[in-house]
Amino acid sequence: MTSNYPHIAFLGIGLMGAPMARNLLDAGFSMTLWNRTASKCDPFAGEATVAKSPAEAVADADVVITMLENSDVVEQVLVGQGTIDALKPGALVIDMSSVQPSLARRHAELAARQEAGYVDAPVSGGTVGAAEARLSIMAGGSESDIERARPVFDALGKCTHIGPVGAGQLAKLANQAIVGITIGAVSEALLLAAKGGADPAAVREALLGGFASSRILELHGQRMIDRDFAPGAPARIQLKDMRMILDEARAEGLTLPLAQQTHNEYQSLIANGHSDVDHSGLLLELEHLNGTLLGSLGRGPKES
Repeated sequence: MTSNYPHIAFLGIGLMGAPMARNLLDAGFSMTLWNRTASKCDPFAGEATVAKSPAEAVADADVVITMLENSDVVEQVLVGQGTIDALKPGALVIDMSSVQPSLARRHAELAARQEAGYVDAPVSGGTVGAAEARLSIMAGGSESDIERARPVFDALGKCTHIGPVGAGQLAKLANQAIVGITIGAVSEALLLAAKGGADPAAVREALLGGFASSRILELHGQRMIDRDFAPGAPARIQLKDMRMILDEARAEGLTLPLAQQTHNEYQSLIANGHSDVDHSGLLLELEHLNGTLLGSLGRGPKES
């Protein structure tokens, strides 16, 4: 273990948090972990301290990382459970959850009252990127706080300094707008091709060699063909992000029709009982709407 590394308190050992914590431990950081469901910390019990509360976890931490499901949970953990009040002077809070930019700014102000720094640093890359330590990290904060966080970010992926506090969250909203809308586009394109008699697997392969190629088409297009909707990023989280995009747009006086339509489709998907499928499962809502199934490799389209 490298003795001059900061001690990290990591709050949120879920789908994303667990592989991130693993990479930080492997990089040599000493860590204290907390999760609402304590058993999720069990795989790390021999390598890290497990705290009973988030406030206990951060008491001696140099760096506090939060990777929690949504704004309400982040607010409850950091403020409602007294975690910010328990920070030691000089600590650095890095919120890697996806929250409203306004909430990030407010939490930064609360941290400053405790003489602590704050960086909002949401990520893109999903569970695969988290496991392979190649997350795209979008950071908002002062230059000095970003530099303090660099050793942590280097163990998790690649960090881009976007701007002041809140700017990282704005970049994540932009990312999620592209992701959500593109998943919808890939779903419609593959279903259109399959309904007309083309093999969707062959269509995907052809499109990957042209201007329509994208990471979404590559990974989620394959998920759609395989009908593999085990969650990497659950649909309910994508819906939450689409809501935040629209909230931020309204605050800025913008109308975003594609984001609004994609939000509505995810809302219907979840209303039909698919909150925990992967966000690529938006295809299921399109199939429901049209009364037909995409089909899979080696087969033509199937009627429901």
